[in-house]
Amino acid sequence: MTGRPVLLVLGDSLAFHGPQRPEPADEPRLWPNVAAAALGGRAEIAAGTGWTARHAWHALTSDPRVWAVLPSVEALVLGVGGMDTLPSPLPTALRELIPAVRPDPLRRVVRGAYLRAQPVLARTFAAALPGGGPVALPPRLTVRYLQRCCDAVRAVRPGLPVVAVLPPPHRAACYSSVHPGRPAAERATRAWARSAGVALLDLPALVGAHVLGGHGNPDGMHWGWEAHAAVGAACAGLLRPGRASAAVQSR
Repeated sequence: MTGRPVLLVLGDSLAFHGPQRPEPADEPRLWPNVAAAALGGRAEIAAGTGWTARHAWHALTSDPRVWAVLPSVEALVLGVGGMDTLPSPLPTALRELIPAVRPDPLRRVVRGAYLRAQPVLARTFAAALPGGGPVALPPRLTVRYLQRCCDAVRAVRPGLPVVAVLPPPHRAACYSSVHPGRPAAERATRAWARSAGVALLDLPALVGAHVLGGHGNPDGMHWGWEAHAAVGAACAGLLRPGRASAAVQSR
């Protein structure tokens, strides 16, 4: 990278959630900002709670703020895929319609019923169904949307370095601490990254002990600042000159 690089991060809530609460996108301890600062630049974060690879694709194609930064972007980080692997007892499309239920008292009843049922169903499905039951987005669709993101950005910026992430672990009570969809998603992401020439950020290795040891956010999913620092440093390491291509070749 040369000059003052702009790091475009398409992420989920892990990109902006700290050990206690969601943080403003310019909080310097967030991992995208740690990575950008280590590279002498700044991060542009487009992220949302529960975002999957499909949401990242929609942001890339629908958000004019993302279009505005593309001419100055010097690296793309696809920090999505982890939420795709979470148990989804209710089909994702239906779950995302809950905020639209009217009237308001009915919406609160529906949301409360779903939140009570989710951990029970996640645990039951993990034990009883092949593959552990449905997930928010199947691996084949995750990698399809990741590829679309790569293709779209590289059409505008040929040869742009791209980093993706392996889905991290969780111990969230709202999912009964089960995560049967993660291994299949990791395999699919690794295979796709090899074929696409994309470097991989190994989140399980970087944050696994932190999260599973109870050192992150009490919700069992989001990270403390120690993990943000580790992920940011590792991301910057992949994007230093020559490192991204070497990381791809070594997998």
